[in-house]
Formats: sequence, C-alpha cells, structure tokens
Amino acid sequence: MTSDVVHQIGTNPIHLGSGGIAVVEPAMDGSMEWYQGYGERHGADGADGRLVSMYTFTESWDSWEVHPTGHEVVLCVAGSTTLHQELPSGAERAVELSAGDYAINEPGTWHTADVESSATVVFITSGEGTEHRPR
Repeated sequence: MTSDVVHQIGTNPIHLGSGGIAVVEPAMDGSMEWYQGYGERHGADGADGRLVSMYTFTESWDSWEVHPTGHEVVLCVAGSTTLHQELPSGAERAVELSAGDYAINEPGTWHTADVESSATVVFITSGEGTEHRPR
C-alpha cells in the first residue's frame, strides 16, 4: 500500500531543519550527486540542519569522512560494527557498537567503520562542510 504519510527511512531520509521542520527527502541512491542536491535543498539551515538516514552495511567502509560544523549520532539498530574515530586532538579510538548502542562523532572527528557480517545503522548528521578521504 502506497501512502503519502508512511515512508521507509532506508529509502527516503529525513531532513530536520531550522524552525522544527521535518522534510521527506527524495529516494537516496548514495551518490555524491544526491548529497549535493541535499545541500542545495537545505543549505540555508547551515549547521542547524540534520540528515536522518539509515543504511545496512555488509562490508567495511572504503573511506573516512568528517563533519566539521556539527555532531553526528551513529546508532546501531541491528548487527554490530566498529566505529573508528580520529579525534581533532589526534587521539584515535575504536568504538564497538551493537544493536541499541550509539556513539557521537564530535565536529572535526574523522571516522570510518568496519563490519564483519552485517550492521544496520541510523545516522543523524549535521553534514555542512562534510569531507571524505580514502581509507
């Protein structure tokens, strides 16, 4: 049954923006073009905007990313994953997450993840200025 009220977070992320708005986003394909379009749609919210998305991973990440202007919540909802963080201070840590566990990537924290079999993770991201680098 198709509905204008019910959406799948794994397909259509949510933008939480200034003034308490919540906007259903177009279907995510994971491409950089999708993220560029997201930035164009919601860039005016700056660091106050949050992208809420969910992914299921069956392989470790092949890159690092950083969100310089805001925090990111990483909530594991199924399976397990190891979140690797490089803190702005230069310290490094590995955080083991299982279903129900979450960690926070502080602004300026480079992060990546390892997955042994499968993990489903919800991200609540302040994505303004996000950068990537190869792993």
